[in-house]
Amino acid sequence: MSEMHPRTAIPLPFVKRTPPAFSRGTVGTPSGKVFRIATAWSRQDRWGAFRSRVSAYRMTYAVAPGLYAVGDPGPGSPVFVSASYKLSFDVLRRSLDGIDGWVLVLDTKGINVWCAAGKGTFGTDELVRRIRDAGLEQVVSHRRLIVPQLGAPGVSAAAVARETGFRVAFGPVEARDLKAYLAAGGKASPEMRTVRFTLADRLVLTPMEVLPAARKYPAFAAVVLLTMGLQPSGILFRDAWQHGWPLLLQGLAAVLAGAIVTPALLPWVPGRSFAVKGWLVGLVTAWLLGRIAAPPAGSTAVLVTTVMLLFFPLLSSYIALQFTGSTTFTSMSGTKKELRLFLPVYLAGVAATVVLLAAIKVKEWQLL
Repeated sequence: MSEMHPRTAIPLPFVKRTPPAFSRGTVGTPSGKVFRIATAWSRQDRWGAFRSRVSAYRMTYAVAPGLYAVGDPGPGSPVFVSASYKLSFDVLRRSLDGIDGWVLVLDTKGINVWCAAGKGTFGTDELVRRIRDAGLEQVVSHRRLIVPQLGAPGVSAAAVARETGFRVAFGPVEARDLKAYLAAGGKASPEMRTVRFTLADRLVLTPMEVLPAARKYPAFAAVVLLTMGLQPSGILFRDAWQHGWPLLLQGLAAVLAGAIVTPALLPWVPGRSFAVKGWLVGLVTAWLLGRIAAPPAGSTAVLVTTVMLLFFPLLSSYIALQFTGSTTFTSMSGTKKELRLFLPVYLAGVAATVVLLAAIKVKEWQLL
Protein backbone atom coordinates (compact mmCIF):
# COMPACT_ATOMS: atom_id res chain seq x y z
CA MET A 1 0.00 0.00 0.00
CA SER A 2 1.37 3.42 -0.85
CA GLU A 3 2.18 5.81 1.94
CA MET A 4 -0.74 8.08 2.91
CA HIS A 5 -0.64 11.79 3.53
CA PRO A 6 -1.44 12.35 7.24
CA ARG A 7 -4.12 15.02 6.63
CA THR A 8 -5.82 14.15 3.37
CA ALA A 9 -5.48 10.34 3.28
CA ILE A 10 -4.69 10.71 -0.44
CA PRO A 11 -1.80 8.56 -1.69
CA LEU A 12 1.38 10.53 -1.09
CA PRO A 13 2.88 10.13 -4.59
CA PHE A 14 -0.06 12.10 -5.97
CA VAL A 15 -0.22 14.98 -3.46
CA LYS A 16 3.51 15.56 -3.80
CA ARG A 17 3.14 16.52 -7.44
CA THR A 18 1.22 19.37 -9.02
CA PRO A 19 -0.17 18.73 -12.52
CA PRO A 20 2.71 19.08 -15.00
CA ALA A 21 2.17 20.86 -18.31
CA PHE A 22 2.39 17.56 -20.18
CA SER A 23 -0.40 15.87 -18.17
CA ARG A 24 -3.80 15.06 -19.64
CA GLY A 25 -5.86 14.42 -16.54
CA THR A 26 -5.45 11.51 -14.16
CA VAL A 27 -5.90 7.74 -14.11
CA GLY A 28 -7.25 5.96 -11.07
CA THR A 29 -5.35 2.95 -9.74
CA PRO A 30 -5.75 0.76 -6.63
CA SER A 31 -2.78 2.68 -5.25
CA GLY A 32 -4.18 6.14 -5.98
CA LYS A 33 -4.42 8.56 -8.88
CA VAL A 34 -1.54 9.12 -11.27
CA PHE A 35 -1.12 11.67 -14.04
CA ARG A 36 -1.85 10.64 -17.62
CA ILE A 37 0.92 12.06 -19.82
CA ALA A 38 0.73 13.31 -23.40
CA THR A 39 2.88 11.60 -26.00
CA ALA A 40 3.09 14.62 -28.31
CA TRP A 41 5.57 17.36 -27.53
CA SER A 42 4.26 20.86 -27.03
CA ARG A 43 6.07 24.01 -28.10
CA GLN A 44 7.22 24.35 -24.48
CA ASP A 45 8.69 20.83 -24.57
CA ARG A 46 10.61 21.57 -27.79
CA TRP A 47 11.94 24.83 -26.38
CA GLY A 48 12.99 23.08 -23.18
CA ALA A 49 14.78 20.38 -25.18
CA PHE A 50 16.68 23.05 -27.10
CA ARG A 51 17.65 24.92 -23.94
CA SER A 52 18.82 21.72 -22.29
CA ARG A 53 21.12 21.09 -25.26
CA VAL A 54 22.79 24.49 -25.22
CA SER A 55 23.01 25.68 -21.64
CA ALA A 56 23.23 24.85 -17.96
CA TYR A 57 19.40 24.79 -17.99
CA ARG A 58 19.79 21.02 -18.31
CA MET A 59 20.95 20.90 -14.68
CA THR A 60 17.42 21.77 -13.51
CA TYR A 61 15.42 20.25 -16.38
CA ALA A 62 13.62 17.52 -14.47
CA VAL A 63 10.25 15.92 -13.80
CA ALA A 64 8.92 14.71 -10.47
CA PRO A 65 9.70 11.05 -9.77
CA GLY A 66 6.83 8.62 -9.42
CA LEU A 67 4.33 6.69 -11.51
CA TYR A 68 2.68 8.07 -14.66
CA ALA A 69 0.20 6.64 -17.16
CA VAL A 70 0.38 6.78 -20.94
CA GLY A 71 -2.64 6.01 -23.08
CA ASP A 72 -5.29 3.95 -21.27
CA PRO A 73 -3.28 1.40 -19.28
CA GLY A 74 -4.63 -1.46 -17.22
CA PRO A 75 -3.26 -4.15 -14.89
CA GLY A 76 -1.65 -6.02 -17.77
CA SER A 77 0.04 -3.01 -19.36
CA PRO A 78 3.84 -2.81 -19.50
CA VAL A 79 5.86 -0.69 -17.07
CA PHE A 80 8.68 1.43 -18.49
CA VAL A 81 11.35 2.84 -16.19
CA SER A 82 12.88 6.26 -16.87
CA ALA A 83 15.07 8.94 -15.32
CA SER A 84 13.86 12.27 -13.96
CA TYR A 85 15.88 14.20 -16.57
CA LYS A 86 13.01 15.66 -18.57
CA LEU A 87 14.57 15.21 -21.97
CA SER A 88 14.99 11.47 -21.29
CA PHE A 89 11.40 11.33 -20.05
CA ASP A 90 10.12 13.30 -23.06
CA VAL A 91 11.91 11.06 -25.57
CA LEU A 92 10.37 8.02 -23.89
CA ARG A 93 6.80 9.33 -23.81
CA ARG A 94 7.00 10.45 -27.43
CA SER A 95 8.12 6.93 -28.37
CA LEU A 96 5.13 5.44 -26.54
CA ASP A 97 2.54 7.10 -28.76
CA GLY A 98 -0.23 4.56 -29.35
CA ILE A 99 0.89 2.33 -26.46
CA ASP A 100 -1.03 1.84 -23.22
CA GLY A 101 1.46 1.60 -20.39
CA TRP A 102 2.93 2.89 -17.16
CA VAL A 103 6.06 5.01 -16.75
CA LEU A 104 7.97 4.77 -13.47
CA VAL A 105 10.32 7.73 -13.07
CA LEU A 106 13.28 7.37 -10.73
CA ASP A 107 14.76 10.29 -8.83
CA THR A 108 18.05 10.70 -10.69
CA LYS A 109 18.50 14.33 -9.61
CA GLY A 110 17.73 15.50 -13.14
CA ILE A 111 20.47 13.34 -14.71
CA ASN A 112 19.91 11.17 -17.79
CA VAL A 113 19.74 7.37 -17.57
CA TRP A 114 23.25 6.65 -18.79
CA CYS A 115 25.08 9.14 -16.58
CA ALA A 116 22.81 8.45 -13.59
CA ALA A 117 23.52 4.72 -13.85
CA GLY A 118 27.22 5.49 -13.61
CA LYS A 119 26.71 7.88 -10.70
CA GLY A 120 24.41 5.52 -8.81
CA THR A 121 21.20 7.57 -8.83
CA PHE A 122 19.63 5.32 -11.50
CA GLY A 123 20.22 2.28 -9.38
CA THR A 124 18.83 -0.72 -7.57
CA ASP A 125 17.95 1.04 -4.31
CA GLU A 126 16.13 3.88 -6.04
CA LEU A 127 14.20 1.49 -8.29
CA VAL A 128 13.12 -0.60 -5.30
CA ARG A 129 12.07 2.54 -3.45
CA ARG A 130 9.93 3.82 -6.34
CA ILE A 131 8.26 0.44 -6.84
CA ARG A 132 7.21 0.45 -3.20
CA ASP A 133 6.23 4.14 -3.09
CA ALA A 134 4.00 3.70 -6.14
CA GLY A 135 2.38 0.55 -4.77
CA LEU A 136 3.18 -0.97 -8.14
CA GLU A 137 2.28 -4.49 -7.05
CA GLN A 138 -1.34 -3.27 -6.75
CA VAL A 139 -1.33 -1.36 -10.04
CA VAL A 140 -0.24 -4.18 -12.35
CA SER A 141 -0.98 -7.89 -12.34
CA HIS A 142 2.36 -8.90 -13.85
CA ARG A 143 5.80 -8.55 -12.31
CA ARG A 144 7.92 -7.23 -15.17
CA LEU A 145 9.75 -3.92 -15.60
CA ILE A 146 11.30 -2.66 -18.83
CA VAL A 147 14.48 -0.80 -17.91
CA PRO A 148 16.59 1.05 -20.51
CA GLN A 149 19.65 -0.94 -21.52
CA LEU A 150 21.86 2.06 -20.74
CA GLY A 151 20.65 1.85 -17.13
CA ALA A 152 22.02 -1.68 -16.72
CA PRO A 153 25.29 -0.63 -15.00
CA GLY A 154 23.31 0.76 -12.07
CA VAL A 155 20.61 -1.90 -11.67
CA SER A 156 20.97 -5.39 -10.24
CA ALA A 157 18.08 -7.40 -11.68
CA ALA A 158 18.58 -10.13 -9.09
CA ALA A 159 18.44 -7.68 -6.17
CA VAL A 160 15.30 -5.99 -7.52
CA ALA A 161 13.57 -9.37 -7.91
CA ARG A 162 14.61 -10.41 -4.43
CA GLU A 163 13.40 -7.16 -2.83
CA THR A 164 10.17 -6.57 -4.78
CA GLY A 165 9.29 -9.67 -6.79
CA PHE A 166 9.53 -7.66 -10.03
CA ARG A 167 11.66 -9.05 -12.83
CA VAL A 168 13.84 -6.56 -14.71
CA ALA A 169 13.99 -6.82 -18.49
CA PHE A 170 16.52 -4.56 -20.17
CA GLY A 171 14.92 -2.95 -23.19
CA PRO A 172 16.57 -1.55 -26.33
CA VAL A 173 19.19 1.21 -26.32
CA GLU A 174 16.92 3.62 -28.21
CA ALA A 175 13.42 4.44 -26.98
CA ARG A 176 12.24 4.61 -30.58
CA ASP A 177 12.72 0.82 -30.81
CA LEU A 178 10.29 0.07 -27.97
CA LYS A 179 7.32 -0.61 -30.26
CA ALA A 180 9.31 -3.16 -32.24
CA TYR A 181 10.65 -4.61 -28.99
CA LEU A 182 7.13 -5.12 -27.64
CA ALA A 183 5.91 -6.51 -30.96
CA ALA A 184 8.72 -9.08 -30.80
CA GLY A 185 7.50 -10.26 -27.41
CA GLY A 186 10.11 -8.39 -25.43
CA LYS A 187 13.05 -9.62 -27.44
CA ALA A 188 15.67 -7.15 -28.64
CA SER A 189 17.47 -7.68 -31.92
CA PRO A 190 21.26 -7.18 -32.14
CA GLU A 191 20.60 -3.81 -33.78
CA MET A 192 18.49 -2.75 -30.78
CA ARG A 193 21.35 -3.69 -28.46
CA THR A 194 23.98 -1.74 -30.39
CA VAL A 195 25.05 1.60 -28.95
CA ARG A 196 25.62 4.01 -31.83
CA PHE A 197 27.41 7.32 -31.52
CA THR A 198 27.25 8.84 -34.98
CA LEU A 199 28.56 12.19 -36.17
CA ALA A 200 25.10 13.69 -35.69
CA ASP A 201 24.90 12.25 -32.16
CA ARG A 202 28.24 13.81 -31.31
CA LEU A 203 27.60 17.21 -32.86
CA VAL A 204 24.25 17.65 -31.12
CA LEU A 205 26.13 17.60 -27.81
CA THR A 206 28.81 20.13 -28.73
CA PRO A 207 26.84 23.30 -27.84
CA MET A 208 27.04 22.26 -24.18
CA GLU A 209 30.82 22.57 -24.44
CA VAL A 210 31.05 25.55 -26.80
CA LEU A 211 28.75 27.93 -24.95
CA PRO A 212 30.38 27.73 -21.48
CA ALA A 213 33.77 28.35 -23.09
CA ALA A 214 32.34 31.20 -25.17
CA ARG A 215 31.07 32.91 -22.03
CA LYS A 216 34.62 32.94 -20.66
CA TYR A 217 36.13 34.23 -23.91
CA PRO A 218 35.62 37.98 -23.14
CA ALA A 219 37.65 37.58 -19.93
CA PHE A 220 40.36 35.77 -21.89
CA ALA A 221 40.37 38.53 -24.53
CA ALA A 222 40.67 41.22 -21.87
CA VAL A 223 43.69 39.49 -20.29
CA VAL A 224 45.39 39.08 -23.68
CA LEU A 225 44.84 42.69 -24.76
CA LEU A 226 45.94 44.11 -21.41
CA THR A 227 49.05 41.93 -21.38
CA MET A 228 50.04 42.67 -24.97
CA GLY A 229 49.31 46.37 -24.64
CA LEU A 230 51.09 46.87 -21.34
CA GLN A 231 54.10 49.18 -21.65
CA PRO A 232 56.15 51.14 -19.10
CA SER A 233 54.22 54.24 -20.12
CA GLY A 234 50.81 52.53 -19.69
CA ILE A 235 48.39 50.58 -21.88
CA LEU A 236 48.95 51.24 -25.58
CA PHE A 237 45.87 50.23 -27.57
CA ARG A 238 47.79 49.97 -30.83
CA ASP A 239 50.25 47.50 -29.32
CA ALA A 240 47.40 45.64 -27.61
CA TRP A 241 45.68 44.95 -30.92
CA GLN A 242 48.78 44.52 -33.07
CA HIS A 243 50.34 41.92 -30.76
CA GLY A 244 47.12 40.51 -29.31
CA TRP A 245 44.92 39.66 -32.28
CA PRO A 246 46.83 36.48 -33.25
CA LEU A 247 46.38 35.19 -29.70
CA LEU A 248 42.68 36.12 -29.72
CA LEU A 249 42.24 34.17 -32.95
CA GLN A 250 44.16 31.23 -31.50
CA GLY A 251 41.93 31.24 -28.43
CA LEU A 252 38.78 31.08 -30.54
CA ALA A 253 40.25 28.32 -32.69
CA ALA A 254 41.28 26.34 -29.59
CA VAL A 255 37.71 26.40 -28.28
CA LEU A 256 36.33 25.20 -31.61
CA ALA A 257 39.05 22.56 -31.93
CA GLY A 258 38.33 21.12 -28.50
CA ALA A 259 34.55 21.45 -28.45
CA ILE A 260 33.57 20.72 -32.07
CA VAL A 261 36.42 19.39 -34.22
CA THR A 262 37.61 16.79 -31.70
CA PRO A 263 34.10 15.32 -31.09
CA ALA A 264 33.42 15.34 -34.83
CA LEU A 265 36.66 13.48 -35.62
CA LEU A 266 36.60 11.39 -32.44
CA PRO A 267 36.79 7.89 -34.03
CA TRP A 268 39.63 8.90 -36.33
CA VAL A 269 41.93 10.93 -34.07
CA PRO A 270 44.71 8.61 -32.77
CA GLY A 271 44.67 7.42 -29.17
CA ARG A 272 42.01 6.51 -26.62
CA SER A 273 42.55 9.42 -24.27
CA PHE A 274 40.26 12.39 -24.83
CA ALA A 275 42.95 14.69 -23.49
CA VAL A 276 45.46 13.38 -26.03
CA LYS A 277 42.92 13.56 -28.86
CA GLY A 278 42.09 17.17 -27.99
CA TRP A 279 45.77 18.06 -27.70
CA LEU A 280 46.58 16.59 -31.12
CA VAL A 281 43.71 18.42 -32.80
CA GLY A 282 44.62 21.61 -30.95
CA LEU A 283 48.28 21.34 -31.92
CA VAL A 284 47.47 20.92 -35.61
CA THR A 285 44.98 23.80 -35.41
CA ALA A 286 47.45 26.10 -33.64
CA TRP A 287 50.21 25.26 -36.12
CA LEU A 288 48.02 25.82 -39.19
CA LEU A 289 46.59 29.04 -37.81
CA GLY A 290 50.09 30.22 -36.92
CA ARG A 291 51.03 29.88 -40.57
CA ILE A 292 48.10 32.07 -41.58
CA ALA A 293 48.04 34.55 -38.69
CA ALA A 294 51.66 34.72 -37.58
CA PRO A 295 52.68 37.06 -34.75
CA PRO A 296 54.33 40.33 -35.81
CA ALA A 297 57.99 39.94 -36.69
CA GLY A 298 60.37 41.10 -34.01
CA SER A 299 62.46 40.05 -31.07
CA THR A 300 59.50 38.40 -29.31
CA ALA A 301 58.05 36.50 -32.29
CA VAL A 302 59.64 33.19 -31.27
CA LEU A 303 58.35 33.51 -27.70
CA VAL A 304 54.83 34.34 -28.89
CA THR A 305 54.89 31.35 -31.26
CA THR A 306 55.99 29.16 -28.35
CA VAL A 307 53.01 30.39 -26.31
CA MET A 308 50.71 29.54 -29.20
CA LEU A 309 52.03 26.01 -29.55
CA LEU A 310 52.11 25.41 -25.79
CA PHE A 311 49.00 26.96 -24.29
CA PHE A 312 46.33 26.62 -26.97
CA PRO A 313 46.71 22.88 -27.66
CA LEU A 314 46.41 22.33 -23.90
CA LEU A 315 43.27 24.48 -23.88
CA SER A 316 41.80 22.33 -26.66
CA SER A 317 42.79 19.23 -24.71
CA TYR A 318 41.05 20.45 -21.56
CA ILE A 319 37.85 21.30 -23.43
CA ALA A 320 37.86 17.94 -25.25
CA LEU A 321 38.27 16.16 -21.93
CA GLN A 322 34.95 17.63 -20.78
CA PHE A 323 33.24 15.67 -23.56
CA THR A 324 34.00 12.29 -21.97
CA GLY A 325 30.76 12.16 -20.00
CA SER A 326 28.73 12.42 -23.20
CA THR A 327 30.24 9.49 -25.04
CA THR A 328 30.36 5.72 -25.33
CA PHE A 329 34.13 5.86 -25.65
CA THR A 330 35.10 5.81 -21.99
CA SER A 331 33.96 4.77 -18.54
CA MET A 332 33.59 6.66 -15.27
CA SER A 333 36.88 5.20 -14.01
CA GLY A 334 38.59 6.12 -17.28
CA THR A 335 37.41 9.71 -16.99
CA LYS A 336 38.65 10.02 -13.42
CA LYS A 337 42.00 8.53 -14.43
CA GLU A 338 42.41 11.07 -17.22
CA LEU A 339 41.57 13.95 -14.89
CA ARG A 340 44.12 12.80 -12.33
CA LEU A 341 46.77 12.35 -15.00
CA PHE A 342 46.31 15.53 -17.00
CA LEU A 343 45.28 18.12 -14.43
CA PRO A 344 48.94 18.59 -13.33
CA VAL A 345 49.88 18.90 -17.02
CA TYR A 346 47.34 21.69 -17.52
CA LEU A 347 48.50 23.53 -14.41
CA ALA A 348 52.13 23.22 -15.48
CA GLY A 349 51.22 24.51 -18.95
CA VAL A 350 49.48 27.56 -17.49
CA ALA A 351 52.47 28.26 -15.25
CA ALA A 352 54.88 27.96 -18.20
CA THR A 353 52.67 30.28 -20.26
CA VAL A 354 52.77 32.93 -17.53
CA VAL A 355 56.57 32.69 -17.44
CA LEU A 356 56.75 33.05 -21.22
CA LEU A 357 54.45 36.08 -21.22
CA ALA A 358 56.63 37.66 -18.56
CA ALA A 359 59.69 36.94 -20.70
CA ILE A 360 57.97 38.58 -23.67
CA LYS A 361 57.38 41.78 -21.71
CA VAL A 362 60.92 41.78 -20.32
CA LYS A 363 62.33 41.48 -23.83
CA GLU A 364 59.97 44.14 -25.20
CA TRP A 365 60.99 46.57 -22.49
CA GLN A 366 64.65 45.67 -22.87
CA LEU A 367 65.05 45.13 -19.15
CA LEU A 368 67.78 42.56 -19.70
